[in-house]
Amino acid sequence: MPGGYPAAPPMGMPAGGVDLRRGLSTTLVVLFSLALPALILVLVARGGQYGVIGDMLDGKLVTQKDLDDADDFFTTAQVLHSMLTLAIAIVWAVWFRRLRLNAEVFAPGQHRFGSGWAAGSWFTPVVNFWFPKQIANDIWRASSPQGPHHVRSGLLNGWWVTWIVAIVTNVIGSVRYTALRAKVESDGYAPSLSESKDDLDNLRGILAFDMFAVMVFLAAAILALLLVRQVTAMQEQRASLPPQMGGPSPYGAPAPSPYGAPAPGPMGYGAPQMPPTPPPGQPGQPYPYGQG
Repeated sequence: MPGGYPAAPPMGMPAGGVDLRRGLSTTLVVLFSLALPALILVLVARGGQYGVIGDMLDGKLVTQKDLDDADDFFTTAQVLHSMLTLAIAIVWAVWFRRLRLNAEVFAPGQHRFGSGWAAGSWFTPVVNFWFPKQIANDIWRASSPQGPHHVRSGLLNGWWVTWIVAIVTNVIGSVRYTALRAKVESDGYAPSLSESKDDLDNLRGILAFDMFAVMVFLAAAILALLLVRQVTAMQEQRASLPPQMGGPSPYGAPAPSPYGAPAPGPMGYGAPQMPPTPPPGQPGQPYPYGQG
């Protein structure tokens, strides 16, 4: 409204531009809380398949129904977990970009990547193995209420290591399973008794390795849940601190402006001054950007 008061910032968003609304972080906590039992269900389902294969190797009677039931149970658990994973990936990318925007307010010009990379780096092949961690490091330091040189990053590093190990082990298990399945389902597959037993033994080893990958995913999900809570609390505490008054900022100076620093104003507040107007008849200085 012309002549009225300026609009108040949204609830939880201070005038400084820091978005402290908890909707995204709360959603992530809920999604991770649901993903944990879903992962346990996947682990139990894989264990069921592992047990059926073990019974076959031990010479126990295993029917086709036993095999189908074990596979159906795993498929159901995997679909449920995949749906939660997709929801987490979308909300995480939006939340992580918001963290990056907040961190820019805390430490302007001190970040290696723009806010677009904060979301896009997770979905970009190859670079998603280190860009997100570098962005997270910058966010973590900028959000530390104690200053960037006193921040403890054990939780951040532990989460990232378990996440990478989980991804790598899952890929290795998937490649091994796909290769064995392609061999068994090929038209020329006619194994002897010993070869069939070796293939079953390899399958059981793959299932055991996949169970290990699921357990690492469980650890990564727990650490991610703790990370969401921790960094949310850090940014809230950082936003509550008074602005830096006098002396160098512990977060470093902002990146220099490509246009140079403005000349000091008449009252010493850095207000730009207009160049003096030349007297009549005296040519002025050439316009730095050419003729208009």
